[in-house]
Amino acid sequence: MNKPAVRIANWQNPDDQHALRMIRQRVFIDEQHVPVALEWDEFDDSSTHFIASLDNTPVATARLKHDGHLGRMAVLAEYRHQGIGGALLHYVIDQARSKKHSTLYCHAQTSALDFYRRHGFNSVGDEFDDAGIGHRAMTLTL
Repeated sequence: MNKPAVRIANWQNPDDQHALRMIRQRVFIDEQHVPVALEWDEFDDSSTHFIASLDNTPVATARLKHDGHLGRMAVLAEYRHQGIGGALLHYVIDQARSKKHSTLYCHAQTSALDFYRRHGFNSVGDEFDDAGIGHRAMTLTL
């Protein structure tokens, strides 16, 4: 497998936004049945978005809000378990460090807890429901 190309995406760029929306649509709305009204929110315009591509095909995304909240991390099903999510997460962490964040936090789906733990995140608090999916808050000190 080729190494994924990871970069900052521009939500205002129609091509980037289309790719980001396509990934999130397929993963969150189509696959996980997150309601459309919950997926698209007011934070998309003000967040830093990231995209990972293989051979110029967008396959994964994440966003980082200004307060250090990592979210909307998604890898297309056919590209999971190939290191793409890890490469994307490392890139986001590096960008957060460069922006002088001291902590990253996320609301991780319970199915992804081990993934985040392998990358240094720690669980905080009890499991909670978000869009019908179990989640736990997690933090990473940078």
